[in-house]
Amino acid sequence: MQRRPLLFVDVDGPLNPYDRGNRSARRAGYVRHSIEGFTVKLKRAHGAALLALPFELVWATTWRDDANTLIGPRIGLPRLPVCEFPSGDEGAPEPVHFKTPGIVGYAAGRAFAWIDDEVTGADRAWVAERHGGPALLHRVDPAAGLSAADFGALAAWAEDPVPPAP
Repeated sequence: MQRRPLLFVDVDGPLNPYDRGNRSARRAGYVRHSIEGFTVKLKRAHGAALLALPFELVWATTWRDDANTLIGPRIGLPRLPVCEFPSGDEGAPEPVHFKTPGIVGYAAGRAFAWIDDEVTGADRAWVAERHGGPALLHRVDPAAGLSAADFGALAAWAEDPVPPAP
């Protein structure tokens, strides 16, 4: 039996969109939460939509395990595993994102998708050179957060995971 691909989930940007200076903006379905001194906007429907995807979910966020107690319950997610990121010399050189080596290491050749607002071509190239399996590095617009189009792209890729292009 083939295992489902992993889906590495970032919080800030994909689940918690940025205001970009327009603090009066209201987004349909988002609720503001005050969490440990931060204002976070979360959409409860995102939890069910993520769980409906054919992936095994993993947090890939600087919130680390706090995402399990401070973010997940607010959107209806169960406790998820957390991807840790290397520091210092263990990471990749700039401009590769500091999360990229940790994600590739955690995946260990297994098919994965990663949703983040900071993935770039440098990350895609690094993954293509070092990851032995299919991967989708999907950039989410941080001003909008996860959209129906993002969920559609993830679901379509999961049907036929392909290796990243170099």
